[in-house]
Amino acid sequence: MGCSQNRTILAPTVTIEEVATKPFPDQKPGTSGLRKKTQVYLKNENYLENFIQSIFDSQGKELIGKTLILGGDGRYYNKEACAIIIRMAAANGVGKVVISKDFLMSTPCVSALIIDYKAHGGIILTASHNPGGEHEDFGVKYNGKNGGPATTNVTNKIFEISKEIKEYKITKENPIIDTSKTGVQKFGGLEILVIDAVAHYAKRMKAIFNFAMMKKFVSRKDFSMKYDSMCGVAGPFAKNIFGELLGLDIKEVCMNSDPKPDFGGHHPDPNLTYAEELVKVMGIKEESKDAPEFGAAADGDADRNMVLGKNFFVTPSDSLAIIVDKAIDCIPYFKKGLKGVARSMPTSGAVDLVAKEKKYTLNEVPTGWKYFGNLMDDEKLSICGEESFGTGSDHIREKDGIWAVLAWLSILAKENESTKEGELIGVGDIVKAHWKKYGRNYYTRYDYEGCKKEDGAKLFELLRKKIEEKDFKFTNTDYKVADANEFEYKDPVDGSHAKKQGIRMIMEDGSRVIFRLSGTGSVGATVRMYIEQYSKDKIDQESAKALEPLIKLALEWSEMEKITGRSSPTVIT
Repeated sequence: MGCSQNRTILAPTVTIEEVATKPFPDQKPGTSGLRKKTQVYLKNENYLENFIQSIFDSQGKELIGKTLILGGDGRYYNKEACAIIIRMAAANGVGKVVISKDFLMSTPCVSALIIDYKAHGGIILTASHNPGGEHEDFGVKYNGKNGGPATTNVTNKIFEISKEIKEYKITKENPIIDTSKTGVQKFGGLEILVIDAVAHYAKRMKAIFNFAMMKKFVSRKDFSMKYDSMCGVAGPFAKNIFGELLGLDIKEVCMNSDPKPDFGGHHPDPNLTYAEELVKVMGIKEESKDAPEFGAAADGDADRNMVLGKNFFVTPSDSLAIIVDKAIDCIPYFKKGLKGVARSMPTSGAVDLVAKEKKYTLNEVPTGWKYFGNLMDDEKLSICGEESFGTGSDHIREKDGIWAVLAWLSILAKENESTKEGELIGVGDIVKAHWKKYGRNYYTRYDYEGCKKEDGAKLFELLRKKIEEKDFKFTNTDYKVADANEFEYKDPVDGSHAKKQGIRMIMEDGSRVIFRLSGTGSVGATVRMYIEQYSKDKIDQESAKALEPLIKLALEWSEMEKITGRSSPTVIT
């Protein structure tokens, strides 16, 4: 991947300083990186430097002379952190760092660039769907040479190094990098390559989807859509894809498409609670005859997606199942077939039914995209997803929000190839047809955010004790427990063993109740409760009503309110 532009010399030589430091005990990466309040990074001297040095040291001599991809979602402290990391990369012998305008890169784009540039890895500055700003969240995530999140073995190594670190390396010189122009800038022995990340990502998408088919479809007079970037990094990518490539009017289609350090004061999580502007426009909570036919939203770093139809919400689990069901017929990239499919353990079994029907191998993994990446590297997986609004395929090693939206536009285009204007088959029609064929997995997730860590620990100690003692006493219910356990996973590729991945209670009729501590929060504990019930024939019930008895059972059994003090969840999906 060469570059023909002239080279700018920022500094012909650099002075490497070895700065004494003291370790921090709390630099253990969570589900996807080290997420803390921004003030933790700002007020604790060397906090960022310690973690970056721990990443570099975990790679050892393999990193010398190699290429790293560097970018972030544009949240507060993004540019300053990138500048520090470039100085440290130069001091630690990295050969090349690939960046983009204003250091902005979506997480899916970083994954693609790692693969395409054959880079050693990448550093992504993001706290994903968490709020941003001076007093909100900031995060650092390391991705390996396969383009995916660092494996458990690597993150454990980074953490162990961070607990013993005594010094970090950084250049004395502080380069002023011009990110407005593509080309190479030299900083000592480090080559800084500025690229057009938006164009690179678009090229990737054009190799996967039939844009001519989608462009013809979206030009129909009876079709309209909205895409909410939630003031995250998806904005520039969305305007390019939907505007330049599909010919849509971005002023009409793209909402909140300018990245902002604080995401416009909003919580950039694409769900029914936080994407309230889009939810209202689409008529989800209050029906609207003027709602667009299709809507979607991204999170802060553009790896998540929420898909909506006119007055219709598509659960992430159903979205995954439908994409898997339609992929071969609708997306050219999959015309030769699927290698396999996978879902995270808490995700509903909707995709299981499709896999069984089509004889696809199905894998169930813990929450965390790195587990999917290993299966992809082993040629066992094509499409996968999580109930937490993450969907993707083996084109990269991250979930990919815009990819999922293009998958849905492809499905809509294919379904409407022979329909006339005014007879559009919409999102709701496709989902209901899917339920009619496969049955419906009623599903909901309750998030209890910001609980005290000790309360979260106490809750799970209680649940483990109840499972051990087979304490399944419920009132006013016919549900009977068939199995209950704590999910753990032995990775078939790297041999890592993930324990304590969620408490599961499985009923005799196949219904599931799951409790899990989320690893994506920056403070406190987020307790998540998942409820699922399958019905082959009763597919037209309100989800909340269908699940009400099981929800009551789960809350009673877990003693949620008694332990956490929460009478209701923060978010219901």
